[in-house]
Amino acid sequence: MSTQPRAKRITVPQLVARKSGEPIVVLTAYTAPMAGFLDSHVDILLVGDSLGMVVYGFDSTLPVTLDMMIAHGGAVVRGSSHACIIVDMPFASYQESPAQAYRNAARVLAETGASGVKLEGGVEMADTIAFLVARSIPVMGHVGLQPQSFNAMGGYRIQGRDERGASAVLRDARAVAEAGAFSIVIEGTAEPVARQIAHAVHVPTIGIGASVACDGQVLVTEDMLGLFAAFKPSFVKRYAELGREVEAAVESYAREVRARRFPGPEHTFSAPTSTASDSKPTR
Repeated sequence: MSTQPRAKRITVPQLVARKSGEPIVVLTAYTAPMAGFLDSHVDILLVGDSLGMVVYGFDSTLPVTLDMMIAHGGAVVRGSSHACIIVDMPFASYQESPAQAYRNAARVLAETGASGVKLEGGVEMADTIAFLVARSIPVMGHVGLQPQSFNAMGGYRIQGRDERGASAVLRDARAVAEAGAFSIVIEGTAEPVARQIAHAVHVPTIGIGASVACDGQVLVTEDMLGLFAAFKPSFVKRYAELGREVEAAVESYAREVRARRFPGPEHTFSAPTSTASDSKPTR
């Protein structure tokens, strides 16, 4: 039996305690290998429904199913040991009623081993958030630009650019915090509004296209690594261009295969050496 202590994951209460403290580092992950690369460097691995576009090639997050999120959530949990794992609730898996949200969120936690779920919505989702939290399901909220509502919002529009919009986002954030969410993602929101929210709510805020004043930041990993080329949001900073490196590597491989330079002797196997017994006649 091993006597090595098991690594402890960052917990939801530890994240809550970081309000106005050390910034919280968040990246998305959808697979076990990527989770392994990111795990020791981040505080939260978010299994985002952005996998619909990044992994499956959909035009939006709307086609993503609960089964997809559970499959990828489980993979990320298995591929990590340090970060707190939060799984997005996909479109239509929680909006119908608090009871529906509980059934599906409970399934996510039970089948993946994740520490919490994230759902989009403000004032209209406050009762659902409170229902889940009261039943021991940690919830990360999501206000501002809400990708699952892009049809109702008229597209992916920056929120809070006028007084009415700013008041609405602030009202949503306060409602989500008061309902018991342990943190709130603020996406695609005018910087002064996101800054105001970060100071107005008592739980950590995680910005994406929001403000440096938030208590943490999140990006889609494939965006910041240059692995997703379909489009690049203006708020994304590329920390690498791995997509170009992948293309260059594949080009080299294809060139060597066509020139019969790969595989070389070091990549193949020799035939087994004959032994005396091999030549003995059989009766």
